[in-house]
Amino acid sequence: MFEKVLVANRGEIAIRVIRACRDRGIATVAVYSDADREARHVGLADAAYHIGPARAAESYLDIDRIVAVGQEAAVDAVHPGYGFLAENPRFAEAVIDAGMTWIGPPPAAMRQLGDKTAARSIMAEAGVPVIPGSEEPITEPAEVHAFGETHGYPVAIKAAGGGGGRGMKIVHEPEEAATKLDAAVREATAYFDDPRVYLERFIETPRHVEIQVIADADGTAIHLGERDCTLQRRHQKLIEEAPSPVVDAELRAAMGDAAIAGVTAAGYASAGTVEFLVTPDAFYFMEVNTRIQVEHPVTELVCGVDLVDLQLEVAAGRPLALTQEEVRLEGHAIEFRINTEDARADFRPTTGVVERYDPPRGIGVRVEDGVTTGATVGGEYDSMIAKLIVHGSDREQALARAERALGEYTIEGVQTIIPFHAAIIADERFRTGAYHTRFVDESLDVPALLGEAGGADASGGGPAATEGDPVTYTLEVDGQRFEVTVHGDTTTRTPQQAQTAPSMGEAGGGHAVGDGTVTAEMQGTILGVSVAEGDEVRSGDVLCVLEAMKMENEVTATSDGTVTAVAVAVGDQVDAGDPLIQIE
Repeated sequence: MFEKVLVANRGEIAIRVIRACRDRGIATVAVYSDADREARHVGLADAAYHIGPARAAESYLDIDRIVAVGQEAAVDAVHPGYGFLAENPRFAEAVIDAGMTWIGPPPAAMRQLGDKTAARSIMAEAGVPVIPGSEEPITEPAEVHAFGETHGYPVAIKAAGGGGGRGMKIVHEPEEAATKLDAAVREATAYFDDPRVYLERFIETPRHVEIQVIADADGTAIHLGERDCTLQRRHQKLIEEAPSPVVDAELRAAMGDAAIAGVTAAGYASAGTVEFLVTPDAFYFMEVNTRIQVEHPVTELVCGVDLVDLQLEVAAGRPLALTQEEVRLEGHAIEFRINTEDARADFRPTTGVVERYDPPRGIGVRVEDGVTTGATVGGEYDSMIAKLIVHGSDREQALARAERALGEYTIEGVQTIIPFHAAIIADERFRTGAYHTRFVDESLDVPALLGEAGGADASGGGPAATEGDPVTYTLEVDGQRFEVTVHGDTTTRTPQQAQTAPSMGEAGGGHAVGDGTVTAEMQGTILGVSVAEGDEVRSGDVLCVLEAMKMENEVTATSDGTVTAVAVAVGDQVDAGDPLIQIE
């Protein structure tokens, strides 16, 4: 087994991996950006190294810097968590080439399964049901027209190099093909640095059900049942549960066998997830996530396993200690993603200082989090700050415990979607399973569901230190982090306590100042620019699209006028307050 592991991530998943390593007596090394100097995962690791500015492209996505830290810290292995570089085969190869063990699947398998067209081919050859789609990437609207005439509308245009709904556009009529194709290519390029897109027949109201698999280096693979991830907004999951309310033993076995056949054909090893779309009479392959999933705790609770520990075992070259016959599903588990978002404002991300953080406890309650009281939630990264997972003997008991736990969960200073979770689990449609992947976006009146209650204040800071309190300071020596605690007469505030962050508000991704300049309201990436110098615009017209924390925000004109300057282009990274468009 390993002696020291670098965790190439942040937040709750970094903490999850650190704890799994600690359970085995493995030392850990954390990495952090400027925005995460006081982050919880940094203090929990045995050592921590600064890797760059807040922008992910210059820190958590910097392959060379992270590999260099691994070498400097003399680690045996690297665990990527999820997100960031977790599914990047170039990162895996760089880790291996540097003499460290990659705690994940082989880079070749990652590359094949990360390419959606290649993955479809592998699955089809392995006998896994696939949705009708194009065999090669497409570039022309005419190809969309031809596919629609053959298979019918709507048609999904999907990014070949990624997943999670990013870069996907739905064409309902032939006239939309050109616009939707341009948008899909633009987003695929921005998200995955890969402009290739392909076509699939769009299934309008499916369930999203995934199979957890794990395989060792000898080719032995098992599945650990399914997770239902149907409740989503904008293709991003909100609630996950295991087992699925719509999957019986026969369907579970069929989907499990298909998942095992697919990953075995790809030469897979480590933990992974095969995602399917399920209709009343069939299931279809969607994609493979070549990493640990956000929602892995629900599988752990119903199967009684530690998936991260199994990842460590497999990466260390040990055979699976669990056979398929030994897998048993016990009870029911539900996970709620605790995002700093305003559900009433179309789930718009919010920021601020966590003035109070008090998670629920008790039988059947598990919380995975990355914040504490006083933490600053900025706009640099994903809006999820925690996960609440409940477990009961059946779905009814799990829902009862969920209601209790959500009612006890106290987070002040930043807006979260806890009120949405509390309301949705009381809704009869959720209780009976009468929903699909587009239910929240198209069929649910979220403001009506939530009623008239107001949101939380998103300002403030932690308590100031008082005379006599010990104060811990953070020092950096050659990029490595150390903590020094000073006892005695101290009245200063810690850097974390001194920080505040404004709410992103309820407007779009932009803000107009007095001189007609539209500025960015949050840090993010420009996905599209809809105007050029000299264009006439009206109030409400879309000027550009800004992606922040997985959410696309349309920046709109607040008044009529003429565009006199365009300060950004597709792919640009912007900070809050940066000028975007000038209108006079």
